[in-house]
Amino acid sequence: MKSLFSCQIIFGRSLYLILIFLSSHLRADEGKTPRNIDMAKYRERVVQMFQHAYDSYLKYAYPYDELRPLSCDGQDTWGSYSLTLVDALDTLIIMGNHSEFRRIAQMLIDRSEDFFDMDINASVFETNIRVVGGLISAHLLSHKADMVLEPGWPCSGPLLRMAEVIARKLLPAFDTPTGMPYGTVNLRHGVPKGETTVTCTAGVGTFLVEFGALSRLTGDPIFEKVAMRALRTLWDIRSQIGMVGNHVDVGEGKWTAIDSGIGGGIDSYFEYLAKGAVMFQIPELLEMFKEYEATVEKYLKRDDWYMWANMKKGGITLPVFTSLDCYWPGVQGMIGSVEKGMKTLHNYHQVWKQFGFTPEYYNIPKSEVHQGREGYPLRPELIESAMYLYQATRDPYILEIGIDILEAIEHSARTPCGYATVKDVRYHRLEDRMESFFLAETTKYLYLLFDENNFIHNQGNHGKVIKTPSGECVIDTGGYIFNTEAHPVDVAAIHCCSAQKASEDAELQEFHDNLNLLELLDITEVKESLIEGKKLKQKVKVMPKQKVEAMKVVIEADSNDEEVEDAKEVVSDVSSQVADDGRVNVKVTYKTVDTTDHKDKSVENSRNESSEIGPSVPEVSSKSKSENPNMLKLEEKTTNNYRKKHSLHLAAKLLEIFTGLTGGSDKNISEHPNINHLYREMKDYELNYTYVPSMMKCQALPFHMRLSVMGEMFDDS
Repeated sequence: MKSLFSCQIIFGRSLYLILIFLSSHLRADEGKTPRNIDMAKYRERVVQMFQHAYDSYLKYAYPYDELRPLSCDGQDTWGSYSLTLVDALDTLIIMGNHSEFRRIAQMLIDRSEDFFDMDINASVFETNIRVVGGLISAHLLSHKADMVLEPGWPCSGPLLRMAEVIARKLLPAFDTPTGMPYGTVNLRHGVPKGETTVTCTAGVGTFLVEFGALSRLTGDPIFEKVAMRALRTLWDIRSQIGMVGNHVDVGEGKWTAIDSGIGGGIDSYFEYLAKGAVMFQIPELLEMFKEYEATVEKYLKRDDWYMWANMKKGGITLPVFTSLDCYWPGVQGMIGSVEKGMKTLHNYHQVWKQFGFTPEYYNIPKSEVHQGREGYPLRPELIESAMYLYQATRDPYILEIGIDILEAIEHSARTPCGYATVKDVRYHRLEDRMESFFLAETTKYLYLLFDENNFIHNQGNHGKVIKTPSGECVIDTGGYIFNTEAHPVDVAAIHCCSAQKASEDAELQEFHDNLNLLELLDITEVKESLIEGKKLKQKVKVMPKQKVEAMKVVIEADSNDEEVEDAKEVVSDVSSQVADDGRVNVKVTYKTVDTTDHKDKSVENSRNESSEIGPSVPEVSSKSKSENPNMLKLEEKTTNNYRKKHSLHLAAKLLEIFTGLTGGSDKNISEHPNINHLYREMKDYELNYTYVPSMMKCQALPFHMRLSVMGEMFDDS
């Protein structure tokens, strides 16, 4: 058994509800299966559905992107890199098919050298959520399939390197005046000549889960920086009533389509604000989401339906429900609005029962399919929300929704070569396409709905301690975050590789080595001889620029010791300069102030501190001492005060580490000709995450377990 030091003080009711939801503590009738529903039976039927579609893809379509289930062949759609195979990798693990996962993962790894070296145009949005997200998830879950892991796993590995390679090929899209990305890149040459500057809102705001994970796994902050800059730009250009449109010009930052809703074109932007807030503990994003949620409730909601409105005036423009709206009840449950989510889910289910599927657009007042949008391309959003809300409520009604979806797809969409898109939900005519998300999302969410004991649903009562070159980490503790393509990310494994954890480990160790509670609390006097051999040595390490100001505050606080009544040494100036090697040299100028006669008698002492752990004791010339007798008093008290201040300083530094983000320093500028400018531009971009000072956290634990002040126990096996 291993004990973990962890604690977190929750910074608001909204995040508290998120933690509770993700830990499944809102569950009613915990552990009870509803009567008359054979969960194992339906779980097995989902496995058979997945296997039929998966085998058909391998037999008829591989290495093309997608299967054509009526023609029994394949086609390239989003990039010509065997998209369905990459998208389905983590589903194999979730369904327990470890041997097939190992086979396919190794096949991809063997082709990795030139896997993405193609002169083709690819969707930035789709490539990110399907390929980058799929590879990151497969990398983090590979240990469950007994893959042979590199010594540096989870911070290195061939699947992670593949994700990094393709993500770097997407970076040129972000080199725009606004920071919002183009919609298309050429995988070899960057943004195509003449590429339109207009893209959808979701195509701008759906990168943080994947890019944030990639930055913390690889140590290169460029990915997280460009994703956050894009999110903040969208926030800055919202309308005066707090709404966003569904298409925007990324060159000028102007809206080109002003219809606002929760569905297609906007959907995953809202989703990633909520998930990014939880995954990376960023209150800024939660505040954005909550403000958007209030605006949605005010202008878009009508009787538990959500319509489309003018982003500038708020008037309803399209009284329709779209199939992509179905993700919203799941997000409502995630932020604690379970009752609202259940009501909305019920409405959407009624549409499904009316047609056997949900059409792309449904006219709410007329209760009919919107002309020209009659299809159902095997979308996962309805079953996604059902899975989330079932985990929150254990309401057997939600299982009935899952059964309805399973039966309808099996009855009307199955073909000898897979499962086909429903071209018209009124007549159940089929179209010759099976998108990759059917294996990545639809079948995965169905399986997880009927598999109550899947490792994904871990409530945090067990975890796994692993040893890495950077120390021990705890993984598999639950609290997985799904990207918008249903690729689960183990947040604890992400934290294991982050610069934040490295700093936490170092500060904890130093705090342990140097803290003397008896002396700190003035309980006893510690003899100088007992600590002579334990004085803290000066250390040199790289200090992130965002800590310079924090250090200034600490030094200023340390310099104003209340016990020195007549004379004290204060900081007169703190300046910093970034050296060529990336270090931040801090120059601290001290002066001695005689408070007896209110005359400034200052002696300046400058020194460069790359990142001294504690405040050094400044040296004062003998001439200054003779001129100011109070300096002798200051010198006599320096030793005792220094030890106390040093302990306090360590505590302050520890709190700073726990409540702030310690990002890795920028890597050398890439040689790729299309991203040199982007690297230079983003080098000085500050994330400046705002953390509530009282919130302490340990990312190695699932969210609900961070409520514990004492920490939890984990089985080392």
